[in-house]
Amino acid sequence: MATLLIAFAVFALTFGSGMVGLYLQKRLPEEHMSKGSRDMIHAVIGLITILLALVLGTLVGNTYSFFAGQKTAIETLASRAILLDRALAQYGPETKPMRDQMKDSVAKSYDLFWRGGDSDPLQLKVDVALARWSPMDDYLEALQPSSAMQKQVLAKATANFGLMLQTRILMSLQLASPIGSSLLIFVVLWAMFLFCGFGVLSGANTTTIVALGMGSFAVGTAVFLIIDMSEPYGGLFRVPPDALVQALQVIGK
Repeated sequence: MATLLIAFAVFALTFGSGMVGLYLQKRLPEEHMSKGSRDMIHAVIGLITILLALVLGTLVGNTYSFFAGQKTAIETLASRAILLDRALAQYGPETKPMRDQMKDSVAKSYDLFWRGGDSDPLQLKVDVALARWSPMDDYLEALQPSSAMQKQVLAKATANFGLMLQTRILMSLQLASPIGSSLLIFVVLWAMFLFCGFGVLSGANTTTIVALGMGSFAVGTAVFLIIDMSEPYGGLFRVPPDALVQALQVIGK
């Protein structure tokens, strides 16, 4: 809901700036709308257009990369959990209780990210991940392999668990600061200046007002995409849970 309100506010600000430009176009003295003045306004608008396109496009691209990175991290976490479970199964039947506990931890991760609406930001921090997976680390260190096969399997399990824990910590660290709000504010200010310039150079009629509305809608939805995809476990666009769902179907069997 907050993301929608921000996007609507951006739409209103840019559209309002365009309407202010249309108002100024009628109120400015004739000498301020001479050919030289209009050429200068065109040049400034061109500069702001390039800046806005570059920065806004970069923000959308970076946010999508962040979103895709979280999706890849979830898939990596699920695949390593499956490999860890297979290694423990090969180690021997005595690891069955820990395999069940690991499945419970993966299920809690699923609940954290996808069940019950938007995820709690406090539960996405590094300390929560470490507390949840530390029993597995202690268990692996306490195992005493009695054969060469068990030693080999334990080494494989330890390696997979290390990569899984590293991935989980990296996810939390990336979620701590996905985008810079100050940069987004500058983008909105540039859009307001740009639309005001459009209004100054245009005549007030239905076509220009509709065009301003469409442009404002585009800027507002771009801001919505940036904010929404920077919160990949809440909002409209969410990382799909299919990888963890498949892992839960396999782990412990």
